[in-house]
Amino acid sequence: MSNYIRNFENNRYIFITAVTYKRAPLLINNIGLLRESFEKSKQFYQYEIVAIVVLPDHIHIIIKPEKIEDYPKIISRIKHHFSRNMEYNNENISQSKISKREKGIWQRRYWEHTIRDEADLHKHLDYIHYNPVKHKLAKAVKDWKYSTFDKFVKQGFYDADWGSFNDVGKIIGLELE
Repeated sequence: MSNYIRNFENNRYIFITAVTYKRAPLLINNIGLLRESFEKSKQFYQYEIVAIVVLPDHIHIIIKPEKIEDYPKIISRIKHHFSRNMEYNNENISQSKISKREKGIWQRRYWEHTIRDEADLHKHLDYIHYNPVKHKLAKAVKDWKYSTFDKFVKQGFYDADWGSFNDVGKIIGLELE
């Protein structure tokens, strides 16, 4: 067991990646339940969803929790609600997962990064919004409907055609997964 210590700096944005168990493509097919899981978590914890992208087997999200120490609980609540309410029969579930009452829907851990400054925030926003193109799920960033890209276009942060060939040079080095 590792002694991983999470970083809790007040008034910070947190970039999080959560992945399904064995990268099962469950999220898009259950997008309504995933949205409900986020809404349910907001009944317990106060946080802002700054940006998000949902792909079939993982999500990237930037949140700003009211209480920084709540972000592990937020992710746990989202994963728990989703798992508890999803119809899923995973016959290949390990005895370890069964003993921990897990359904084999999510990887146990998630990856997090505390955003350090505005440049770091922009880098992670770009990474989130370009991710469907990177994974060849969309030809253009604007074509993927499971992200906050449209919100950022409406706010003037991105041009609607952002993520084209000219932008790829800046984005391609963002290997965060």
